Amino acid sequence: MKIVLCPNPYRDRGLRAAQSAQRILESAGAATAICLPFDVEPPSRLDLPAGVGLGRLDRELEGADVLVCFGGDGTILHAAHEANARNIPVLGVNLGSIGFMAELEHGELSLLSRLASGKFGIERRMMLDVSVRREGRCVFEQHALNDAVLTKGAVARVLDLEVTGDRVTISSFSGDGVVVATPTGSTAYSMAAGGPIVEPTAENIIIAPICAHSLHAKPFVLGAGRAVGVRLAPGSKKTAYLSVDGGRAFRVGPGDWVECRRSRRTTQMVKLTGRSFYERINQKLGKA
Repeated sequence: MKIVLCPNPYRDRGLRAAQSAQRILESAGAATAICLPFDVEPPSRLDLPAGVGLGRLDRELEGADVLVCFGGDGTILHAAHEANARNIPVLGVNLGSIGFMAELEHGELSLLSRLASGKFGIERRMMLDVSVRREGRCVFEQHALNDAVLTKGAVARVLDLEVTGDRVTISSFSGDGVVVATPTGSTAYSMAAGGPIVEPTAENIIIAPICAHSLHAKPFVLGAGRAVGVRLAPGSKKTAYLSVDGGRAFRVGPGDWVECRRSRRTTQMVKLTGRSFYERINQKLGKA
């Protein structure tokens, strides 16, 4: 079995967690490779150990059986997109603040030995295909494991938005923006915007207005088969910014349609501990 270890060097200082995991896995008989989730441009203040050989993520994922990420949810999201294209399951080790997507905490690295013997389960997570259509042409396309967020950016103004399901208007409101989330993303920005918490294995699309200036603008939970559309209200002269899974923002103008549909792709998340989603929520949100 080949296992790729992907540490965020800003979270895993000196790659200590990744190296500990490497020793555990290789002692259990697995082949490993350590790869950073992004390029580090010199000069860098990162304390990267000289004796650790670093591979390229895209190359090492070829023929890999599992990808293990070390960091917060952002690290897991970034690396999961690389693994998803190759149908490789992902396991997250939380080195961040909350880490809803992580299966293990830093103190549970010894459980990684179960990977080498195949003692783990797989949980499939729904994804979204997100696109922007402009004058009938697709000018942006990306896959989302967490969410697609349309916001006003840093300017102190509100957006006038229309949200549709299968081109039927669901809600029109003024506010800072809107989140269109998967069940996995329901515990991210959607939750902070007042959206519901949804089991990550469910198949729904969640719509959560951000700081709406209207009493009737409420979150909606739609069936996975709906095609969700978001646009600036007709006549609007403002622009908005679309970010998918926290990535680089894409400028959306009047007349553009943001479309979110259930993707044929799914992300495979490794299950090792047997902890339920409810146990994790109570632990992360400080209720237990």
